[in-house]
Amino acid sequence: MKSPLLASAACLLIAFPAHAQSSDAGDDEGNEIIVLGEGLPDVPSVPAYSVIELDREAITSTGSGTFEDALRDVAGFQEFRRSDSRSSNPTAQGATLRALGGNASSRALVLLDGVPMVDPFFGYVPFNAIAPERLSSIRVTRGGGSGPFGAGALAGTIELTSADAQTLGLFTGQALVNDRGETQTSLTAAPSWNDGYAIVSGRWDRGKGFYTTPEADRVPATARAAYESWSASGRVVQQVGEDLELQVRGLAFEDNRTLRFDGADNMVRGQDVSVRVVTRGDWQLDAIAYGQWRNFSNVIISSTRYVPVLDQKDTPASGLGGKIELRPPVGDFQNLRLGVDYRRSEGDLFEDSYSAFTGALRENRFAGGVNTDLGFYVDHDVSLGPITLTAGVRADRYTINDGYYRALDASGAVLTDDVYPDRSDWEVTWRGGMRLAVNRALTLRAAAYSGFRLPTLNELYRPFVVFPVVTEANPDLEPERLEGWEFGFDLAAADFMSLSATFFDNRVKNAIANVTIGTNLRQRRNLDAIDAQGIEVAAALDLGDFGFNGTLVYTAPEIVGTGPAAVLDGNLPPQTPNVSFSTTASWRPMDGALLAATLRHVGRQYESDQETEPLPPATTVDLFAQVPLVGQLSGIARVENLLDEVIVTRNSGGAIDIGVPQTFWIGVRYGF
Repeated sequence: MKSPLLASAACLLIAFPAHAQSSDAGDDEGNEIIVLGEGLPDVPSVPAYSVIELDREAITSTGSGTFEDALRDVAGFQEFRRSDSRSSNPTAQGATLRALGGNASSRALVLLDGVPMVDPFFGYVPFNAIAPERLSSIRVTRGGGSGPFGAGALAGTIELTSADAQTLGLFTGQALVNDRGETQTSLTAAPSWNDGYAIVSGRWDRGKGFYTTPEADRVPATARAAYESWSASGRVVQQVGEDLELQVRGLAFEDNRTLRFDGADNMVRGQDVSVRVVTRGDWQLDAIAYGQWRNFSNVIISSTRYVPVLDQKDTPASGLGGKIELRPPVGDFQNLRLGVDYRRSEGDLFEDSYSAFTGALRENRFAGGVNTDLGFYVDHDVSLGPITLTAGVRADRYTINDGYYRALDASGAVLTDDVYPDRSDWEVTWRGGMRLAVNRALTLRAAAYSGFRLPTLNELYRPFVVFPVVTEANPDLEPERLEGWEFGFDLAAADFMSLSATFFDNRVKNAIANVTIGTNLRQRRNLDAIDAQGIEVAAALDLGDFGFNGTLVYTAPEIVGTGPAAVLDGNLPPQTPNVSFSTTASWRPMDGALLAATLRHVGRQYESDQETEPLPPATTVDLFAQVPLVGQLSGIARVENLLDEVIVTRNSGGAIDIGVPQTFWIGVRYGF
């Protein structure tokens, strides 16, 4: 794929000569400067919630160069497992915040330029499709409910903003290789003209991978976690007239991985398109329409006979939706947002089951359905001197339709043919907050909110096996609903130092989890609740050439269970730590140079809901260095897991997986 990516970028570079980009909506007399390619400006209520922003430097200077690694700078960000996007099953890449994990679906809503990025069938995030070098910023809002973001923002929202042509420059690229011979390359061209620009970008990562199986447990069939992924992105932004802006974006990607054994290969493929129209006059409008198409395949190998036992050969899914937000003129001290959004998720599963002893076909299985959500929201802010008040309400009409599960034996005879009744209902959620500027240095804030998340098609209809544990689906799952509150402060102790802290109390009712119901048997079920109380702390120092950023989260989450789940009452949710922190120290010894060291810690976790099969604490150190060479060309060196910490990512029935070992990278960058 590397040749088409390079050719596409080169063609665009030739086709569009460079011009000075006009990103100024006014003149030189102090009118507001508009950055093309973004949505409507933030409203004053944003800082009323617990918000952390990552700038472009933080996003592009991680030890691994992966998108999820940048998100780990926000303590409390959590995937289902500790594995990164090169060595985990893609369907386990759910994103969540505030220790509200417990299954592989995302409880946080991830948006790229306003478009949801969670998979329509599984609910995971395709991390390898999101190249960090294409982004200008990431804003993480922890808690906060759904509000104007859309349904699914249960634990918070992760908003990704693409870099514009002015940020990227006409041409950027990088090529790196590590001590295992793995490579990471990307290329971007961003020509601009008066009132518009285009961006075309490609990325290709490949490698033989490392052994995720501990050395003592390896057998002849054990394989490295080999991977190969590519993504290609195109974006055109054009201002049309004085107040109207058109944004068109396309994305295609493919991700191939091998997990644990030879032949245990999986693949994710996707294509996205979106159109966004933004008007910035007195009546402001932000309208988005998008389409997403995904497919997933996976071969499961027996861990005793090392032969294929399940071929998830085809999982086509689609997500279609859009959003319209209107901001009428209501005065200088108020902001009113009126909106409607819609999302339709449809998917089907086709898989074959084989005997581990004879290799004969045992079953053909088929499952799928359609989920829809139509939401209406109102959000209102009022600024009264040092006080900002915000309140909003949202009503969602959801449907769970056309659900089925069918199994045939090798002769085609029907073993199971279940068709599930259609369901629909309304969910009403709300949020409100206050921000008080006590003085120039100190700001106090408080908020309360609710939100909800539909069960995914995967949770409703698809069983799966992580040997020796079987997990059954559950078509009767109810939506999850969160209610919570928080209060905190932001302190600018000096021009060079800031500190913030937030205490929160969140409760997810009907939390969906993989609940143990027998020996090596689990089922997705609604728990009574998951309670999580904790404190989030963030600190930053900017001493000119030296900098420090750190985040820490301590959480006390627990399962609330009655009836059949009473044995789980008081337990930690699976895969959930009590404490995590991330700190980065940086030094800029000269113009264009950067040296950074990142220390991260994740506390003890458990694989299961019964607090068995522990995952020990893990502490890692990553390094990053960029040194200018000639012109815009720089040398790059990175280290992942400098101390070679053993990171246990899975402990299922005694089968252990481990994470990335000590890894050294070296390469060059142009234009960063």
